[in-house]
Formats: sequence, C-alpha cells, structure tokens
Amino acid sequence: MLRHAEAEERAASGRDEDRNLTAPGRKEAAASGRGIAAVSSGIGLVLTSPYARARQTAEAAAEALGGPEVRESEALEPDRDPEEILSEIEEIDAAAILLVGHAPLLGNLLGRLVCGEEDGDLPLSKASAAWLSVGGNERGARLRAFLPAPLLDRLGRRG
Repeated sequence: MLRHAEAEERAASGRDEDRNLTAPGRKEAAASGRGIAAVSSGIGLVLTSPYARARQTAEAAAEALGGPEVRESEALEPDRDPEEILSEIEEIDAAAILLVGHAPLLGNLLGRLVCGEEDGDLPLSKASAAWLSVGGNERGARLRAFLPAPLLDRLGRRG
C-alpha cells in the first residue's frame, strides 16, 4: 500500500477530492513508484482512490512498475471502513496488488491487517509504502517492509 504524495492545500474547486499533487508531490510519487519497483515484482493491478492526488500518485507508480492496470475504487477514499477494500480485494484474482489511498484509511487498514485489531492504526506518511504478505482467506498479514518516502527514493535510484 502507498499513501498519496504531497498535494495542494486547496483545489480551485474547493473540493477535497479535486486536490492535485504539487510539483514536489509529482516528484515524490515518481520516486516512490521507482522504489516500489526496485523491491517488488509482479504487481498486476494498482487500485486507487478516485481522488485526484491518489490517482496521480497511482499513475506515477504504475508507470515505474511497467504499466499494470490502474483501477479506481471508492473503497479507498479517506474515511471509508477498511472492511470495504478488504472485501473488494478478496474478489480480485491477482498475485500482487498495490493500493493507493489516504490517511486515515491506509493506517487503519495496516493496523487491522498487521495487529489484528479493528481499531489499530499504523499511519503512513505521504509517499510512503508498506509491503504486506497476505495468506489465504485470512484477514491478517505479515509486514514485510515499512518504506518511508526517503528510503523509497534511495531504493529507486539504485534500482
């Protein structure tokens, strides 16, 4: 999972969902995508929140990953219940999926999967990622790596 990169404080429309990435945010998103590509292979699908900043981050990551399909999911909007995205991904036949979204959802999802607690929270900073292994039909996961944005940037430069 990947949290969106830095976004503008306010969209011209005034709507939160229309906030775009800033120029530094576009660079962060590309760097995070390259870092993910350096440590992961086989991502066949990128699921993203439909919010502009998440979609732009997802597109940058997908480009770095060699172009897997990017699909929007309302279940990745900021204040959704983690159960919604868990149910959705159970129906997807892909070996590896990259989820791109927002706080607090991703932190809540990460806490639920890794700690097994419905009210757990392991927050992700902007443009940072967590790599999880999920087994079978279980609603739990093993945290394989916690990748802050600066580390993803370094990994992407080496890869």
